[in-house]
Amino acid sequence: MSRTYKVIKPHRSDYPQPIRLSAGERVILRELYDGPEGWPNWRYCYTLDRKQEGWVPEQIIENRDREGIIRESYSANELNVDPGDIVIVHRELNEWVWCQREGEEAEWGWVPLDHVEPVNNFSGK
Repeated sequence: MSRTYKVIKPHRSDYPQPIRLSAGERVILRELYDGPEGWPNWRYCYTLDRKQEGWVPEQIIENRDREGIIRESYSANELNVDPGDIVIVHRELNEWVWCQREGEEAEWGWVPLDHVEPVNNFSGK
């Protein structure tokens, strides 16, 4: 079920070429995320040809030693957002939300969960 959220903190992606994976694709598994934000269950992965790399949620990886198999299609695209932007959240995972900027043919991407709040939490001020 989708929900409408309002952005309360700006977010800018540090990854201009996000990894995109297909279900069944194999990846090389690297470290789990260990940054100060405490985002759990994100693993750094490379495609087998090493042409793409990025953070992938552990929940969609079937681990097999140093390689994993991706269980569902995935994009690591992050949205650049500013306070006041409206996004439609389709999935929450590991302290991030997969969302779409409001509007026709709007871009999809990930935003940290602590950067958004459900619209119904606002008093209209």
